[in-house]
Amino acid sequence: MSNNKKEQVTYAKPSRSDITRSVATSTAVETGQPSARIEASLEAARKKFAHLRLA
Repeated sequence: MSNNKKEQVTYAKPSRSDITRSVATSTAVETGQPSARIEASLEAARKKFAHLRLA
């Protein structure tokens, strides 16, 4: 008899800092800029527009 039950795959949701770090390092590789500078600019933009919400 075959077992056709589907297993649910669970995963841990990445934190906002994990996503920011991932985007910063990827952008740093593409642009040649330091990832710390890109990460800081992303965080500054996030704080600048924190009062805005997506519709």
